[in-house]
Amino acid sequence: MKNATDRILILTGEPGIGKTTIVTKTVSLIKAKGYVVGGVVSREVRVGGRREGFELRDLSTEKRGTLATIKQTSGPKIGPYRVNLNDLANVGASALLQAKATSDLIVCDEVGPMELLSPEFKRAVREVMNSGKPFFGVVHLKLRDPLIDEFKSSPETKLVEVVLENRVDLPTSLANRILSRLRDG
Repeated sequence: MKNATDRILILTGEPGIGKTTIVTKTVSLIKAKGYVVGGVVSREVRVGGRREGFELRDLSTEKRGTLATIKQTSGPKIGPYRVNLNDLANVGASALLQAKATSDLIVCDEVGPMELLSPEFKRAVREVMNSGKPFFGVVHLKLRDPLIDEFKSSPETKLVEVVLENRVDLPTSLANRILSRLRDG
């Protein structure tokens, strides 16, 4: 019998601990086994060693968009960044909904304060979380939001905190856990 906490895997941890790296490596291991992985990942955009913003990337289409940047003059502001609500809806939310329709595994790196500013993104996250499909995501360690509280408290959710002691082994152990779920259907 499947463990109730296998369907939704959520990584959390301090900023800079390597959550996105773990997601990327885990996704590569799962794709190497022939499974279709869709969703959205984000990464820092650095220019001359200085962080200028964050980019979104659709895992299925490779379509890219801007999550937030210091160069943008409109949109909600978080710290020095302006959030691009248009790209959050048209790249981020669209990637999640497409993954729900076509992928074996849905990935969302990450659900954070910037992403939660988009009603479309929040709706897409809720929809994929409730889809019954395996979901692998990242949330900020201390972020409080009703949506995050909802899926953290689900009996289908396994919350994994990334720390220095486990981050090297996590991609393999998470991939094995997800692959087991995918094989068992």
